[in-house]
Amino acid sequence: MAISQEYIQELKQRTNIVDVVSDYVTLKRAGRNMVGLCPFHSEKTPSFNVSGENEFFHCFGCGAGGDVITFIRRIENLDYVDAVKLLAQRAGMQMPEDSKNSGLSGLKNRIYEANREAARFFHRVLYSPDGKEGLEYLRKRGLSEKTIIHFGLGFSPQSRFELTNHLKGKGFTNNELLQAGLVKNSKNGYPFDMFSDRVMFPIIDLRGNVIGFGGRIMSDIKPKYLNTPETPVFNKRKNLFALRFAKNKANGQLILVEGYMDVIALHQAGIENAVATLGTALTEEQALAIKRYCKEVVICYDSDSAGQTATARAIDILRTTGIEIKVLTIPDGKDPDEFIKKHGDQGSARFRMLLEKSGNDIEYKLQKLRSSYDLGDTPQRVQFMTEAVRLLSELDNSIERDIYLANLSRELGVDKSALTDQAKKYISKNRREAQKKQQRDVVMSMTGRKNKTNTEKVYNLRASNAEEAIIAALLYDPDTADYVFKNLPPDRFVTGFNRRVYGSLKKRFENNEDFTITDISGDYSAEEISYITDMLVAHPRDPDPLGAVKTYIGVLSEESERLTPEELAKADNDTIMEHFRRLKDKKK
Repeated sequence: MAISQEYIQELKQRTNIVDVVSDYVTLKRAGRNMVGLCPFHSEKTPSFNVSGENEFFHCFGCGAGGDVITFIRRIENLDYVDAVKLLAQRAGMQMPEDSKNSGLSGLKNRIYEANREAARFFHRVLYSPDGKEGLEYLRKRGLSEKTIIHFGLGFSPQSRFELTNHLKGKGFTNNELLQAGLVKNSKNGYPFDMFSDRVMFPIIDLRGNVIGFGGRIMSDIKPKYLNTPETPVFNKRKNLFALRFAKNKANGQLILVEGYMDVIALHQAGIENAVATLGTALTEEQALAIKRYCKEVVICYDSDSAGQTATARAIDILRTTGIEIKVLTIPDGKDPDEFIKKHGDQGSARFRMLLEKSGNDIEYKLQKLRSSYDLGDTPQRVQFMTEAVRLLSELDNSIERDIYLANLSRELGVDKSALTDQAKKYISKNRREAQKKQQRDVVMSMTGRKNKTNTEKVYNLRASNAEEAIIAALLYDPDTADYVFKNLPPDRFVTGFNRRVYGSLKKRFENNEDFTITDISGDYSAEEISYITDMLVAHPRDPDPLGAVKTYIGVLSEESERLTPEELAKADNDTIMEHFRRLKDKKK
């Protein structure tokens, strides 16, 4: 780690994890901890805990955990150095010079710089003879100069080398341009432009960095839209087009549309709370990002088959976040861009009227279901009621469910009690299935079968649990370190990941370095820190820490004498009998 221990210690003293997390999550006190809805996965019941005393967070739902630096890494999608930089700015600290361009952080800074310069290049080309076709296209779509400049729109020339040569002339290397997704390598190894003959839409993150591009082709070549591939700064699952602008105009509501032009048309019409996914269906990560900036989402996708499928998927994902959902269907199957242009000066006012009339997601689903059946036909009428009741049984809010069942009863002339009884059966079934899933997840977690960080745990449960208890004791009570490191060599550890963690703690001890969860977080990935935090949660501070570690060292001594399954398979009967006799004697 390029950042000194002294700097991290000072940052830790100036940073309160509860205060930092509270900027992103609504927390309430529960005993000694603070709890809230996890920002890293969708949930309705709070399982996200923050311990100010122990300076770590942990979600019992998805397993995310770590120190305050890890929290910022996850929530802001940053590497370690950039997360430290953000926290340092928050604490009023100056970053040390030698850490600013180290490792991945340095590469990411170069990618940001290359993308920014590429955006400037594309914008200049748009107003040059090479960009004439692109500029005509944007003007034909009704975009003003102000809008083009506001969104930084541009054009990539037909030549496949102009951007490459321009950026190399600015001092960027081939590797930096490849890492940024701005160029590709030919079969002969020569770099050429990723984008060619396309109107360019810069994708800008919440901090104002250009992280990637979307390009719309001017010819019939496929694909029609091309996005920057995944890079160290760009992941299309985690970002939304124009969220940087829309979040400041949200006022509790965001409009989710399909494409770049829909967003831009709405913003130009004064409806500046619109965002779009980046060429993919809505993801859970995007839903959680949306939730941070509004209480209500209006889904406004195309009315074609693909748009309706995407709407249904978006509803299911957004529902789990607890956010309120509405669905806006534009008449005549038009998209927002077409609708606003059709109505000219009245486009904005008419779209706002549609917003006010939009129904919620349950009404939308019921209407879609209703349109699939002939309610004049008795068998189809029964099938519709059955499917509708099944849909309503999934609602968590019993009042909301009761209102819809009453409406359904009146609409179809069916006794409400019959619908309610059927709903109760579905609710009971849903509850049983949820309980079974929860039990399976607990078993999988306890046996290590879902563990991707320490894959050896499932085969060495007793040993790995003892290893993790020792690591937790060292992190909680460094006073035990002298005894533990003198009596337990790293090679006594059975699982590789735990051995690595233990070895690094031992090295820090020998170098007189601190090793709290914050001190070591720079040595591991966010997922690995989450796993180490799991150790702290699974093995709380013991009132007799020295006695506890002696017990666990004894367990590892016993486990080290066990024959592995492979050794047992090869051993003769006398060896096997002697092995089990020795283990039995140790237990007496």
